[in-house]
Amino acid sequence: MSDRTMIGAYGQWAASLADDPGTLSLLNSRYDNTDEWRKKARERVGALLSPPEISDRLEPTVEAQYNHDGLYVEELSWELPYGPPTKAVFLKPSKAESPLPGVLGLHDHGGVKYFGRRKIVETPRLNNPLMTNHRRDSYGGRPWANALAKRGYAVLVHDAFTFASRRVRLRDVPASIREKTTEPSDDDPDTIKAYDKWAAAHESTMAKSLFSAGTTWPGVTLVEDQCALDVLCARTDVDASAIGCGGLSGGGLRTVYLAGLDNRIDSAVCAGMMTTWRDFQLHKSQSHTWMCYLPLCANDLDYSEILGLRVPAPTLVLNNREDPLFTVEEMRRADDILERVYEIAGANDRYKCSFYKGTHKFDCEMQVEAFDWFDKTLK
Repeated sequence: MSDRTMIGAYGQWAASLADDPGTLSLLNSRYDNTDEWRKKARERVGALLSPPEISDRLEPTVEAQYNHDGLYVEELSWELPYGPPTKAVFLKPSKAESPLPGVLGLHDHGGVKYFGRRKIVETPRLNNPLMTNHRRDSYGGRPWANALAKRGYAVLVHDAFTFASRRVRLRDVPASIREKTTEPSDDDPDTIKAYDKWAAAHESTMAKSLFSAGTTWPGVTLVEDQCALDVLCARTDVDASAIGCGGLSGGGLRTVYLAGLDNRIDSAVCAGMMTTWRDFQLHKSQSHTWMCYLPLCANDLDYSEILGLRVPAPTLVLNNREDPLFTVEEMRRADDILERVYEIAGANDRYKCSFYKGTHKFDCEMQVEAFDWFDKTLK
């Protein structure tokens, strides 16, 4: 380990605080039964997440429906007990007649809070030039939710907590907090960029407020993603016995928690968001959102082992060798941890990790592997 860390001379000491492997790790040989281990570990992670309870049955509203480029499209919204309505997009092949395997498409963070679902979905009603550029830089220029739907999937993409329709409105915070930032407008890129800069700085305030309320940022994100999963699984044109999820970066992070903790996810693809708590602790926490962090979890499980809680369910991890958000050493250590978890469970063939050349992305080549994985594990 390098002596030079983000927290200077405290790095070596901090790295020694948590057991490695953690007290609930499948790697420490305390558990002979994988199901027993999963139950206990999930209970602990659930307690740490402390997600808010949402018991109300969701009743989605169809705001628009149309055909676009061979796809049937629904623009949806639903009300949660708090905050503004969640907006979402549902896509499937226009000619589909029978229930299709479903995938919850999880959009990225990318330092862009004004947009959410539109990062990975494209229709004439939903597009914006800024998102065309975003998809070019992060997704090989392709709206991957559309591309996956064309492969024969029912795909739902919703705005995550604090993004797009779920974002914090400047009018709802005190003037001293919003400072001189004004409400953004779809047709004014400068106001959008100013809002995203404000929202990035506001993350610390949101995280501290959530901790003070007795919950966590990943806990709130998880429960809202589970609500979207409820909507997807309840549809009569979706095969609820064949459900996947996946995404890049913040979408990969959401995949870690959702796929790790919800049995309804039959197949998972985590792109550009796999490493270890040690990497965050010593090298890269300054590069990441507060959405990542689950206090005290490092004592029990490594970050990658949260995704490993789904073993033996099929799991694909996609990394980029030159990704500046992680160190290669810790990406590979995370892969080794997950590989060992699946080996202990006797499910070696249900886990795969690939490393691609390039920086932080989920480009067309990576999408092909992800889509092939869904074909293999859901169809």
